[in-house]
Amino acid sequence: MTNKELFITALIIVFATAILRFLTFIIIRKSIAERRYIKYLGDIMPYAMIALLVIYCIKDINIIKFPYGLPEIISIIVVAVFQIVKRNVLISIGLGTVVYMFLVQVIFV
Repeated sequence: MTNKELFITALIIVFATAILRFLTFIIIRKSIAERRYIKYLGDIMPYAMIALLVIYCIKDINIIKFPYGLPEIISIIVVAVFQIVKRNVLISIGLGTVVYMFLVQVIFV
């Protein structure tokens, strides 16, 4: 592809992405957004997405082979405890990441 074709392709991708993003706001008007079902989804979806991410992250753990998933379990517990205590997502996830990296690179080598 020439530079001109690459540029046109990139513009089409940008335009299509923008249209798809704005289309939901055009379709779902304020009256629809005030429905109980939409509000319920808005309340429950963040927790469901976090649960999906946790399951995705631990799906490949081998509990039969050393380290038996211990770094992941310890890190999840650290994140949960700090989230309950501090109620700060950045601190919880950051500390959980640091603990996990320390465990994987120093303790469970």
